[in-house]
Amino acid sequence: MKTLNSLLFFCFALFFSYNYAQDKNNPWVGNLGLNIVSLQGDNLNADIALGIPSIGISRYIFGGLSVGAQYSRNKISSKSIPQDLSYYSFDGFLKYTLSSKGKVQPYLFAGYGFSSFQDGIDRKGLFPSSDVSETSSTGVGLNINVSDKMGINVSSSYRNADESKAFKHFQHVIGVTIKLGSLDSDGDGISDKNDECPEIPGLEEFAGCPDTDGDGITDKEDVCPDSAGTLEMKGCPDSDGDGISDIEDLCPEIAGSKEMSGCPDSDGDGINDKEDNCPEEAGTIENDGCPWPDADGDGVADKFDECPEIPGIKENNGCPVISETVIQELNNEASMIRFKVSSAVIGKDSSICLDKIKSILDSYPKIKIIIQGHASSDGNKNFNQKLSEDRANSVKAALIDKGADQNRLQAIGFGEEKPIKDNNSSEGRKSNRRVQFSTK
Repeated sequence: MKTLNSLLFFCFALFFSYNYAQDKNNPWVGNLGLNIVSLQGDNLNADIALGIPSIGISRYIFGGLSVGAQYSRNKISSKSIPQDLSYYSFDGFLKYTLSSKGKVQPYLFAGYGFSSFQDGIDRKGLFPSSDVSETSSTGVGLNINVSDKMGINVSSSYRNADESKAFKHFQHVIGVTIKLGSLDSDGDGISDKNDECPEIPGLEEFAGCPDTDGDGITDKEDVCPDSAGTLEMKGCPDSDGDGISDIEDLCPEIAGSKEMSGCPDSDGDGINDKEDNCPEEAGTIENDGCPWPDADGDGVADKFDECPEIPGIKENNGCPVISETVIQELNNEASMIRFKVSSAVIGKDSSICLDKIKSILDSYPKIKIIIQGHASSDGNKNFNQKLSEDRANSVKAALIDKGADQNRLQAIGFGEEKPIKDNNSSEGRKSNRRVQFSTK
């Protein structure tokens, strides 16, 4: 019998050692240990009997309730009993776990089955007495988890066997608990075969994956697993509500635009306020977001304005464009300077005309003035050509004396070739002795 018990113990130990951690999808649990039997009754003086094996298996149903069966063997010696008793019991039971959390899990159980106290005497007759008694039992126990697949089990039950050849008795079981089923590497109660994150403890609603920040997005799909966010933001927060997640937002506390990487651009110059030294005034990247100075206020920065102190137009590089009215004013007779016969000396009465030409030069810094010298038909042709050139150069020198840029002045003599009046009259010749102006 001892050899049989040892063989059974070895076989069950080998079987249970190849099983893994329990989960709700694989809820089987096996128990293997030794049992202690203590007989109860009047005039009974029994020693405590220690025996092996005690083998049990149970299956989780729901809400902490399990159903199972247990088989135990023992050998009982008592001074009150002539013969030693070969004991075995086999029961079905219902078990209710009071707490499934933590390492220590207390439970209650109740069962019904059979107990046998065989004394070795072979009884014959038409109705021999049976050694087997129907038995009801109730008890308490503890499961102490050692690892994700193994624990220690301690239980104690009172067994009520009322047959004539049976005894009421206590049965105590001490052994190991083997949780059956597939591996649960992370100990989260979800088997590895059903766990999408088998190495990290997680939640059942996320197929075994964790959701550290509790935003409803698993950490493996959450770009910001430690900060609660939204699905639209891939699990990241958007503190300023601008549609750009904080992790990609250069200004996470201030609403901005996608083009500005989440920062605002208050002045609309294409430079975000964070990098703009003049966030309320449109500027350029080259000038750190500030506008270039524009002294004449014509919209062309001084840096690019060829006429920085005179309002102009962008198409003319910030300079004004001379109007037809001014051109006509230059060409009319009132803007001509008259000379005496054979003279290139400018009269005092020409000062107003020279001032007008200087004012036009100042108002239109990009234009050039052509100073055209002319002569009447008095004298020979070569003399008149030289005289017209002297008259033009004389006016040029006068304008330079008034501050005009000589590079913007060109003096040309036309001799007597371009009269404006008839040279056959003295009045006509007087009009032809002149300097007039045009633009270039």
